[in-house]
Amino acid sequence: MVRIRTPFNLDTFLNKAEKGTAILSSPKKQIIFSQGDTTDAVFYIQAGKVKVTVVSEQGKEAVVAILERGAFLGESCLVGQTVRTATATTLEDSRILRIEKAVMLRMLQEQPRFSEAFMSYLLKHSIRVQEDLVDQLFNSSEKRLARALLLMAHFGKEGKPETVIAKISQETLAEMIGTTRSRVSFFMNKFRKLGFIDYKGGSHRTNGLHVHSSLLNVVLHD
Repeated sequence: MVRIRTPFNLDTFLNKAEKGTAILSSPKKQIIFSQGDTTDAVFYIQAGKVKVTVVSEQGKEAVVAILERGAFLGESCLVGQTVRTATATTLEDSRILRIEKAVMLRMLQEQPRFSEAFMSYLLKHSIRVQEDLVDQLFNSSEKRLARALLLMAHFGKEGKPETVIAKISQETLAEMIGTTRSRVSFFMNKFRKLGFIDYKGGSHRTNGLHVHSSLLNVVLHD
């Protein structure tokens, strides 16, 4: 008789985790950890969005990631990093699970299916980082903006894309793709006129942005 392996649910597993974990109800714009802090825990996003930023010695800030439900934060502490190299701030009301470093390491050692799920996440995250680097090095700011919008709408991922994405400021988009707010504004207006995007309610001040699959034309066009 063939034994069917039941799917592993990461959220269910973590919700039943041992002591050493805590659920944080974090309002919008709350700092989860700051660049320079001591690393003592891993965080898991149960709901909401988190912006990860770095600041150079000259004071220039850059957005290196926008993470959503199902993502881990601060996992570099598991391989010996003792100081946070970035700042994590909520973009909206979020629910974050804090897992002490020792507890996380023990679960990875003692729970093979959790370890497998975590490694799968790390591999996907690593591939995404490499893609982001290639995008930054070789693509124009217009293509980088189009790709960022498509990624936030989950185009190219398993399941149906979420064609309406939550409000995000043009300043944040500019920091994400390494350009100025005025360039982002110019391209967003261009995308809207071409029918690639449209604002819910007709204004960029509203709470939603429709992203259409036709925006892929910008990314694929040479």
